[in-house]
Amino acid sequence: MGNEGNGNNPLRVLGLDSGSSGKKASFGLIMARAGLGKTAILVQFALDCMLQGNRVLHVAIGEGIEKTRNWYDDMLSTITEGEKMESIPGIMQQRMIMTFKESAFSRALLEERIDDLVEQDIFRPDCLIVDGYDFREHGRVALEDLCACMRDRNMQMVWFSALSHRNDERRSDSGVPAPGHDVEDLFDNILLIRPRGKEITLDVLKSDSSIITTGFSLQLDPSTMLLKKS
Repeated sequence: MGNEGNGNNPLRVLGLDSGSSGKKASFGLIMARAGLGKTAILVQFALDCMLQGNRVLHVAIGEGIEKTRNWYDDMLSTITEGEKMESIPGIMQQRMIMTFKESAFSRALLEERIDDLVEQDIFRPDCLIVDGYDFREHGRVALEDLCACMRDRNMQMVWFSALSHRNDERRSDSGVPAPGHDVEDLFDNILLIRPRGKEITLDVLKSDSSIITTGFSLQLDPSTMLLKKS
């Protein structure tokens, strides 16, 4: 099962480690316009972490818990040709979903809820997915604070999603579009989902991988958001 998932997982192909002890936390950002598949890619990353034996906390901002669960079921079913998470012993114990209303999310509240889970010996996450974080609303200082919080809690891998807009032409000197243009230094890896006609690509804008360099693009299947088989 683990090998099946790895074959089509962009995390594996990009050479991005899904978490290993003794390494500093790796911070990633995936950007796209609305509806282009950010959550689908994040869930693939999370599943890879889980299948490697790591515990994943998925923070869904502005989405309900049932919709987030369905993303995992649908993506795992696609990867494994029909299996559900419940059919894989132990996999459900590797993931916890935490939801927030957009207006209620803050570093302090997230920190409090994580610490409660750890102190009560309920769940100690190794990897964190933050889907729906509003970069424009919170700003750089709040993001720096949030990243520091995750480092203090020994997260091995953290991935954020960010919503980009077609009419926002701001870019960093290295070509990272808004809203990542002025926070790119906070991330080790930055990916952009980009529609190209009828195709969709996953473009590497920044990478700490020894396998894939900046400027590389992966082709995605628009119907599944898995890597296209060559």
